[in-house]
Amino acid sequence: MPLIPEEPQIHESVPGPRATPAAGRTAPTPRPVPGPGPRPAPPRGAPASSARPGKPGPAAPPRGPVAAPPAQRTGSQQPAAGDTGPAAGAQLQLIPAPAGGAIDAADEAVDLLLDSGRAPGEILVLTTGETHPWAAHELSFGEASYWAQHDAADDVFYADATAERATGRPVVVVAVNGASDEVTARALPAAMARAGVLLIVCGDPQRINAVLGANA
Repeated sequence: MPLIPEEPQIHESVPGPRATPAAGRTAPTPRPVPGPGPRPAPPRGAPASSARPGKPGPAAPPRGPVAAPPAQRTGSQQPAAGDTGPAAGAQLQLIPAPAGGAIDAADEAVDLLLDSGRAPGEILVLTTGETHPWAAHELSFGEASYWAQHDAADDVFYADATAERATGRPVVVVAVNGASDEVTARALPAAMARAGVLLIVCGDPQRINAVLGANA
């Protein structure tokens, strides 16, 4: 059955997970969630959240307070903290966005995840088309420096969806911002395999449905 997402309300309170464990196609929810439950508060004296790696250009204005997500719903089994891959029950969410706005939608999802308490090192952002501005900026200093940041795993990392060296993280965000259907058809299952808890896909619902249907 095709996914019929609603218009996302990015700045509303972040809801608890609504998607079911991914097994084939799953019903999406239009807004990202921080995963299986609220993250623990940072140590005394530490900042409440860490901003994602800055894109080239001026810094974004300060964000207003974001409501904490509600307590995790009971009645569904949650994956263990160290589990990865679809066998651990990674959830799938779809955020509708045109190809030209998929990166912006992915950035909004990352902001909400960080504001909700996700550690930056738990998030991997992949693009199917044009490289994310942060990745393009860091690659300008050389691949050694770029991949050293990936291996350190202490910040949000941005990579091309076809980059085999990018390893899995608890949360994977995919911006379907271009490329052929063939490339996208390979990228989405690969992204699901990398996601330990949550996979968020930002893109055109019709195209994503067609790709998921072809892989069902």
